[in-house]
Amino acid sequence: MGTITLIDYGAGNTQSVTYALQRLGIEVSLTSDPDRIRRAGRVIFPGVGQAASAMKRLQKNGLDKLIPELRQPVLGVCLGLQLMCRHTTEGDTPGMGIFDADVIHFHEQRGKTDGLKIPHMGWNRVLPKDSLLLQRLPQGSYFYFVHSYFAEICNDTKGVAEYGIPFSAVMEKDNFFATQFHPEKSGDAGEQVLKNFLRI
Repeated sequence: MGTITLIDYGAGNTQSVTYALQRLGIEVSLTSDPDRIRRAGRVIFPGVGQAASAMKRLQKNGLDKLIPELRQPVLGVCLGLQLMCRHTTEGDTPGMGIFDADVIHFHEQRGKTDGLKIPHMGWNRVLPKDSLLLQRLPQGSYFYFVHSYFAEICNDTKGVAEYGIPFSAVMEKDNFFATQFHPEKSGDAGEQVLKNFLRI
């Protein structure tokens, strides 16, 4: 399996992801060093917060260029998923272009999400579409979400949730995987997602 490395770029939730992996008996290395990330067996790219400031922190160490070039399995979580897409309207921020989707605010979908409480917070069902991350899980398992922006449905969408409109809850392309929900906060179902990632 090699080392499991979490990318440390000051964008939150690294501690909760670390604890979730330690519960599975997995030791985790936390680093912003490009060489250590490049050598890792698996990489987890977590994140909560504002997209533009997070991207600036990634750019500071050249991680915005490094991440798309990685060849080992990579897992993005929440903001990590969004920054792996082409563009987000949060701060008009270009993404890394790994996934072929744009990220928009729920309220930009006028007529479909009017009146919805934002952020979308709480448990929501995810329907799989040939997803490796969602293997060994019951159809329509529930996961924990906290977000105001979402990735549109595209060819890389492998799990769909709905909050007024359907959106990408799981994205997968080549060696890149990502969840809009927080697996580290999603109980047994989230634990299975992490186990699935570790098996890839």
